[in-house]
Amino acid sequence: MTDSSRIRITGSGLRCADVVRIARRSASAELDNDAVHRAGKAYTLAVETGAKRAVYGRTTGVGANRHTVVDPDSADQHGLRLLRSHAGGTGPTLPDSVVRSTLVIRLNQLAAAGSGVHPRLLHALETALRVGALPMVHARGAIGTGDLTALAEIALTIAGERPWAVGDLDPVAISPGDALAFISSNAATLAEAVLTWHDLQRLLSASHVVAALSFCALGGSPEAFSERVHAARPHPGSVRCAAEMRRLLLSGGEVPPGRRIQDPFGLRAFPQVHGPALDAADALERVLTIDLNAAAENPLIDIETEEVYHHGQFSTAYLALTLDHLRAALHHVAELSTARLSDLVEPDLTGLSPFLAAGPTGSSGIMILEYVSHDALGELRHTAAPVTLGTAVISRGLEDHASFSIHAVRSTAAAAKAYRTVLACELLGAVRALRLSGKEIPQSPVRDAFEVAVRRLPLVEEDHSLSDEVALAELLVDSLAGF
Repeated sequence: MTDSSRIRITGSGLRCADVVRIARRSASAELDNDAVHRAGKAYTLAVETGAKRAVYGRTTGVGANRHTVVDPDSADQHGLRLLRSHAGGTGPTLPDSVVRSTLVIRLNQLAAAGSGVHPRLLHALETALRVGALPMVHARGAIGTGDLTALAEIALTIAGERPWAVGDLDPVAISPGDALAFISSNAATLAEAVLTWHDLQRLLSASHVVAALSFCALGGSPEAFSERVHAARPHPGSVRCAAEMRRLLLSGGEVPPGRRIQDPFGLRAFPQVHGPALDAADALERVLTIDLNAAAENPLIDIETEEVYHHGQFSTAYLALTLDHLRAALHHVAELSTARLSDLVEPDLTGLSPFLAAGPTGSSGIMILEYVSHDALGELRHTAAPVTLGTAVISRGLEDHASFSIHAVRSTAAAAKAYRTVLACELLGAVRALRLSGKEIPQSPVRDAFEVAVRRLPLVEEDHSLSDEVALAELLVDSLAGF
């Protein structure tokens, strides 16, 4: 999907959805003239302040070299030396979408006018995005206190010292004070986090539809989603989940009473388990939105007070802890999906044959999907381990805390991938049960979703390999997010 719209980059107001549109859908980024003007004022202030007193990374070394004053005779090369020494990333290179996401996030942060970089670097980032030029950026080298290696590689590519992975630009000069100002950011970590947030939002939205299909197949009781029930304990995510289930199931009229006085937890407690994950995803979006628009560079060049402030805004504890919480919540949601799949293969709950088999006696039907689902759940459980229990002490003891937020991001991306498989297995079970039973589905959005699934997923009644159908269902999950 392409997007021909333009997103104005002002240093404030950039949304996660805007980043996704630029990174994945070819929307363009347009730098605001006022932001360039403010960045120019910050650059001038930084140069003037550096001429009067020590400014970290501009007139001094970095890390444990913070008290080492740069030799005036070599000061003009200080920035390039710092970039070369920090461009030590390794591992695989980042995907194109992550690199584009990094470029637009860093551009917006620099437009917030707290870094003191020369405005030509803002123009270079904008131009790279416009013409589709992408630096080659390695994945490994960050611990949650600044994406130093990734951003140093980007800066050196802009300066003409490293090859472009895609396209190219004419080299742009790096001023002596530009180096630390440019790399003092977590833009690459935020880039991966925003794209992972987007994927998870869609999966969590699709989860309502898949659960609603299982509800229909199992003859669930709508009492569990009653507005009165959830008004009595109004946690936001739970209320929202129940309302979504009512919309999917009840908007076409009344749903028959359930088959049982009490449904299994997979149906009855769905809002209470899914709600925390919705709340956690919303919390992640709030943290990301703040950081996308933050002038968090150390030091902060403040054009309002005309002061320079040294600080610890490079810490990403908020992001790492929020991601750890989200993965834990997602694990609970996935557990409930595997539970519903187990319900779908139980004759006492569906009125159908064991494992939804349709062949001769002893046929296995979709038995293997439980194994696949629990394998994916096991992987998800592993990724849910808190990343924030670790830390690092580096740079001769000066830098004595790290959040490892990039590892929290990548664990969350792995968790989302595993959850997609879990959800796909449940989707296959629910759709097969509904097809075999011929049960009437309410004239509501869940019926529309079922009809889409029927068109996309084959019905092969005899025992056969389900691998291709799991892959199809994984692709289908994304399109269910819009119902």
